[in-house]
Amino acid sequence: MRLVAVQTPDSDHQQSARELSARTRLLDAGASSLPRAPWLHRTQPPSAVDLVRFAVWRGQGGEANDDEVMAALALLPAARAEMEQVETALLFTARAQGLSWGRISRAMGLGSAQAALQRFDRLTGRVESRGKS
Repeated sequence: MRLVAVQTPDSDHQQSARELSARTRLLDAGASSLPRAPWLHRTQPPSAVDLVRFAVWRGQGGEANDDEVMAALALLPAARAEMEQVETALLFTARAQGLSWGRISRAMGLGSAQAALQRFDRLTGRVESRGKS
């Protein structure tokens, strides 16, 4: 009989510690001097998306080391979550402005109004499920 080790998903605590370490690494590499977006509070640190972009920019210039690239990779789940939140907020904004699902779907390059509505439902389901434990 052969025993196989099963890997379990990381706990939230482990993921949080990894993200904190990654953020610190990239901030120390110079991301702390990134210009502040006008919609952010002056004490709010750069987003995960901005930190990942910073690492890509440094990497394209040959300035990023392996630790910085690994830090950016560790932030990808957080960056994806941020982008889902932005997309959800934009869809709420579009609907509040009176845009139809048909117009929204065309702007997003989706095939139908139903596809846009389904995308919205998937996104809002993910955002709602994150708040529940």
